Amino acid sequence: MEQLQGVRLREKVAIVTGGGNGIGRAYCLGLAKEGARVAVADIDKKAADAVAEAIRSSGGEALSIDADISVQANVQAMADKTAAAFGGIDILVNNAAIFSRPAVSRAPFWEISMKEWDRVMQVNIKGPWLCCCAVLPYLRKRGKGKIINQSSVAFHLGLANYAHYVASRAAIVGLTRSMARELGPYHINVNSIAPGSTLAEDNPSEARIQNLERASANRSIKRIEYPEDLVGALIFLASKDSDFITGQTFVIDGGAFMQ
Repeated sequence: MEQLQGVRLREKVAIVTGGGNGIGRAYCLGLAKEGARVAVADIDKKAADAVAEAIRSSGGEALSIDADISVQANVQAMADKTAAAFGGIDILVNNAAIFSRPAVSRAPFWEISMKEWDRVMQVNIKGPWLCCCAVLPYLRKRGKGKIINQSSVAFHLGLANYAHYVASRAAIVGLTRSMARELGPYHINVNSIAPGSTLAEDNPSEARIQNLERASANRSIKRIEYPEDLVGALIFLASKDSDFITGQTFVIDGGAFMQ
């Protein structure tokens, strides 16, 4: 990681769930580059440690936290440890979700097991709700704050054979809108980002790359989407530049779906 230079988020404290890999890692590095102090939360502690170390080695401030966001005690500890280390919380990025790591089943809705359905909902929608509940007192203490939830363009497209995942991403949009109404009086902005199919793996298979190349044919910008393509929107939503924007979902997919 290059040496940090940005100032848009200087002295801000951010938590990124699922921050150890893929899109979450890009989010952590992007926030740190803009001056934020970052709590890298991930069930993969080794990966979270590596991201936090990369930030520190570039002159930033970071800590790693082992957290399963579907477990309330884990989530509360995540919020408390972050506030204790950095003096508060300003930004929550609800990025962690089940889709490719671990992979969800690709099957018609009637073939999805109840166990898998429940696990996807526990992580993908209950988890962000728990995170918001745990972080809210710290945001209110600041008198303002930013919550950025991760949805997916799959919700807008009605992606077939992933009903549990698509339903969970639709629920994130609903949660974002309701929370924006409820938290507006506290000067807390709540928005979501909906990426398209993104090459987030470190060592993708040839089949995976081919699938992403086929998906890019439906885009206005005809190339594969990478985690770094999402970072600009995240920084905008985390900064004061978006202080009058709330309850919105930003689709970032190279122009495949247009609202």
